[in-house]
Amino acid sequence: MKFKLLLWALGFMMKRASRKNPTFQKTLEGQDLTFQLSSKDGVARHYIVKGKQVYPVAGTTTEPTFELSFSSATKGFEILTAKNTQEAFMRGVQEQNIVATGDLSKVMWFQTMTRAMKG
Repeated sequence: MKFKLLLWALGFMMKRASRKNPTFQKTLEGQDLTFQLSSKDGVARHYIVKGKQVYPVAGTTTEPTFELSFSSATKGFEILTAKNTQEAFMRGVQEQNIVATGDLSKVMWFQTMTRAMKG
């Protein structure tokens, strides 16, 4: 339940930042993609980035530009809320708690985008 709420909150925060945060808006320039965050135990949400806006959508999409799939909702919550998310992400990949598929260059963009959202 925590992971599902986190994915919803992330969408809300990105949508708001796309309207109000110039640094975040800059990371969205030229992006036209769909990405998905999910867990192996069935929690999923996808996000459409188009025209410098982010549109969060419940559930899965058939062809995301990239997907981050966590081994469980618990692990997804743990990694995405870690103090040092970059370190937690790298450890998650090494320990196979995260599987990234699709355009991996956009995964790097995602990390830049989420840092800009905080700033």
